[in-house]
Amino acid sequence: MAERSVQAKGDTIRAVQGAADATRGWLLKGGRVVDPANNVDGKADVLILNGKVVEVGPDLPRPAGMGEVRELDCDGLVVLPGLVDMHVHLREPGQERKETIASGARAALAGGFTSIACMPNTDPPLDTAAAITYVREKATAARAARVYPIGAITKGRRGEELAPIGEMVEAGAVAVSDDGLPVANASLLRHALEYSRRWGIPVIEHCDDPTLAPDGVMNEGPVSLRLGLRGMPAEGEVSWVFRDCLLARLAGGRLHIAHLSAAGSVEVVRWAKSQGIAVTAEVTPHHLLLTDELVASSGYDTSTKVNPPLRSEADRQAVLTALQEGVIDCIASDHAPHMEEEKNREYDLAPFGMVGLETTLALVMTRLIDEGYLSWSAAVERLAVAPARILRLPGGAGTLSPGAMADVVVVDPRAEWVVDPARFYSRGRNTPFAGWKLRGQVVYGFVGGELRFDRTVGGFLD
Repeated sequence: MAERSVQAKGDTIRAVQGAADATRGWLLKGGRVVDPANNVDGKADVLILNGKVVEVGPDLPRPAGMGEVRELDCDGLVVLPGLVDMHVHLREPGQERKETIASGARAALAGGFTSIACMPNTDPPLDTAAAITYVREKATAARAARVYPIGAITKGRRGEELAPIGEMVEAGAVAVSDDGLPVANASLLRHALEYSRRWGIPVIEHCDDPTLAPDGVMNEGPVSLRLGLRGMPAEGEVSWVFRDCLLARLAGGRLHIAHLSAAGSVEVVRWAKSQGIAVTAEVTPHHLLLTDELVASSGYDTSTKVNPPLRSEADRQAVLTALQEGVIDCIASDHAPHMEEEKNREYDLAPFGMVGLETTLALVMTRLIDEGYLSWSAAVERLAVAPARILRLPGGAGTLSPGAMADVVVVDPRAEWVVDPARFYSRGRNTPFAGWKLRGQVVYGFVGGELRFDRTVGGFLD
């Protein structure tokens, strides 16, 4: 491993030496560097040249004869590979009042995510190569976080006919999903999983039996009974996870379970992994930290209405343990912005979803790292390394390996702030975490070695 790292460093240095006049870079000095992909967690410097990570180590000198290299004092700060959120709803095209690709990409970088993968439930859906290209071009113009489109599994997300998966992958799709809807036709999902093997992408499934509780609005249990709200039983998710794992084994494809929320689903995924089935899973911060009791205690606050719903305390404990054990591979926000007038309605009528790009990292720091559930390295593994690996993102995403693209975030672990949705970069304000006092805030965000976010001077550097 050490020999390969030295070779990669040498190759990178030779590359920038070949264009010394154009070399621009950064030397991030004296921060706590956490890079689990390379077993790094300690005080070190990070050298960035021409958009690439060149070296990570103690007391690195400023390179001579290499053009403009600026130093950044990171003493007391934590330096991380750019985080990766593999489950985001950007709403564009068609619902730009809720969110645009640009506003979502900015919210992502402000929250520590240098790469996000956006779901295809737009209007029209992302079910063609042209739609995938549109998202990529809009994201490039936004100059914030990188945006990787996820294509639809079926045309129009109607569950009737497969979308042109190969064409979408060639255009830049990193996965396929009908998220928001499960693929009810088992034969279609089997074929999609077979394509996943051919194209090297995961099939991301929203697991829920749509016939079990078609009008449900919250978790089925004592709380829903007490509140008089229609319930969504956990068994709808658990049974669908089991079906999809069996289909993944049959097809030999790669399956990813989106926003896993139920204790029974944890046991199914645990069993599937023990059988060698190629399945991975994600969990959201809200399913790790909140329960269905919040629907009652918040006075029917519709920001608590999500799909899958906030579950019981037993479910919450189960998914938290599974995340610690690695049965659940990663954390994803399921960022789902809505307009205020949509959410400011009766609980039954409000849409599902909450925003999360700008709160996820701080929630993990405050409630998981600080409280001892995850180490820094384990948290970064689940927020960066694992999602980059699942999506097979290019350029060493999620790492600070020599030669990797220099997507880096610098975090102040001592910064305390109160969640104020009015200050979000996202157009969405729908969060149940409003008013929470959190610790940990992104100070600097680099994408491709370019400083694009600097909180010390007010935010984005346009």
